[in-house]
Amino acid sequence: MVDNSKHPANKSGNTDASPRLVTIRLPVWWTMGGLIAGLLVGMITAETDLGAMLATITEPVGTLWLRALQMTIIPLVAALLVMGISQLAKAASAGSTARRMLLLVFVILVLGGIASVVLMPLLLEVFPIPASAGAFLSDSAGEAQPVPEIAEFLKSLIAPNLFAAASETAMLPLTIFFALLALALQRIPESQRATLLAFFHALANAMLVIIGWVLWLAPAGVFALAVGVAARAGGGAFLALGHYIAVVSAMGAVILLAAYVIGIGLARIGPGRFFTALLPAQAVAISTQSSLASLPAMLDSAKRLDIREEVAEFVLPLAVAIFRATSPAMNLAVAVYVAYLAGVELTPTALIAAVAVAFVISIGSVSLPGSISFVISIGPIALAMGVPIEPLAILVAVEMLPDIMRTLANVTMNVAVACAVDRSAGARD
Repeated sequence: MVDNSKHPANKSGNTDASPRLVTIRLPVWWTMGGLIAGLLVGMITAETDLGAMLATITEPVGTLWLRALQMTIIPLVAALLVMGISQLAKAASAGSTARRMLLLVFVILVLGGIASVVLMPLLLEVFPIPASAGAFLSDSAGEAQPVPEIAEFLKSLIAPNLFAAASETAMLPLTIFFALLALALQRIPESQRATLLAFFHALANAMLVIIGWVLWLAPAGVFALAVGVAARAGGGAFLALGHYIAVVSAMGAVILLAAYVIGIGLARIGPGRFFTALLPAQAVAISTQSSLASLPAMLDSAKRLDIREEVAEFVLPLAVAIFRATSPAMNLAVAVYVAYLAGVELTPTALIAAVAVAFVISIGSVSLPGSISFVISIGPIALAMGVPIEPLAILVAVEMLPDIMRTLANVTMNVAVACAVDRSAGARD
């Protein structure tokens, strides 16, 4: 389950600044199997004595598993934020090429988040969430937290007591604090910075081991939750999951389209040439669902597009290590979906908080497996929006399907960014 070897991203190009985190192999297909089995059992036993007996067993099991997922969110997010932002600061000092790339990455992540909070509600108005999806929220679901109005929102950005903020899962002030801490580390002596980074590195690894244990129990936990969902929704649960996969993947398609706009419009590469050169890398992305595994194919696509070798060999490995273009857009799409599901009003302050947290959290979760980054990335966004996170425990079981779109769009955007940086560097020269 856990491998203490160096993180794979460190083996490619100029990414030896990447944090070395434990590698966790998760039972993805078993989790999907637990979901399907739970839905089928719940449908078959609904409104029977056997169903009532199963409910008394599975409800506490599912709740315990969900709480086990939640307990690691704050410490792991804190550790990953400090390490991720420190890594970005180090990358920014690598030269003008790195700074141009990071500026473009910043713009893409922010605009992706904004696009999601604008387009996702429109998409859900055109294609409403099936009524059966309400079963994802059990009777014991936590209440949505109210989001303050603008004046209270501004005052809430700074927490006078971090422990109180953590106990209240106030993610936005916690995110701001740990982002500032990461920046402050760049201004203290190297020996002190190394000590603190080693602490957060160890904290992240310990939390990853714990969440790895929890996610190895995902087939049982998801099964227990799915039994209750199917008992409430019947066969409509499958329809609801299909609707969720389609609309969330649509936000990934927006980022994919943006990658073509950058490659063709900003980098001024012919549409046919750009499309053709990307096909091998995209095929690897779809088959492996791994940006890292797609790196050799991305370098080959860069060569086909005549990107200078020194730019491609710097930008693409760095992009794999620190950049996941779809994170804000697709993570916000999930949070907005759950907000609509729970009937939470999406106020301007809630959306501002969501975009801010989504942007910062995306920096710290790049190197994590999909199932872990799903919980760690979307949980803080939902909490910042005042949205219950209970449905995430079910939705994580089908994340492998939207993850195909995530990887496809990420790989395409990485090459598009390399093209744009190369053209910018060439024009500057």
